[in-house]
Amino acid sequence: MPQEHDDRDEQEAERPEPSENAADGEIVDQLPEDLDAAGYVGPYMFPDNNRRRVPGYLYLATAAVCVVVWVAVDSPYVNRGLLGAAGLLTVFGLYHLVSGWNLNVDERDALVGATRQVGFPVGHASAQLGWRGLLSRPTWRILLYSAENPPARRGLVLVDGVDGEIVEHFVEDNPEDWSDLDAV
Repeated sequence: MPQEHDDRDEQEAERPEPSENAADGEIVDQLPEDLDAAGYVGPYMFPDNNRRRVPGYLYLATAAVCVVVWVAVDSPYVNRGLLGAAGLLTVFGLYHLVSGWNLNVDERDALVGATRQVGFPVGHASAQLGWRGLLSRPTWRILLYSAENPPARRGLVLVDGVDGEIVEHFVEDNPEDWSDLDAV
């Protein structure tokens, strides 16, 4: 039987063990290759929120099986508790189906909408996907800084991930002090 070869064993063997006398500058942390984003090429596709529907359908199917077993099987082990479980599974399944929104607006579209809303030329920006409300509607949170160096203004814009509407926005003069970075 051939012996399996694992590249991780070679990498661990090549990695020097830190000695107790090593200076702090000699010890370096390194990300594993699968977590190193610098080597990734291509656009990142954010996972769609509609994946929540899959467990919703599974909950509903399991609830249907519980009801069929409750009706069809005459046993002391099958009682109203199985029907109660079917009811709870139905509620969870329906919630997953309703909250499984399609993410129709990607981060680039949300950034364009946020840029229009703040009314200043944008330099740096950051996008984060969150959820709002009981039905977990996907919402992009866009943090924007103006294009000056250092940025004079900043804004936070919430963009609906389903239809692209601006939910809320806030713009202010940048209160951060950048004077200590001018000497660099």
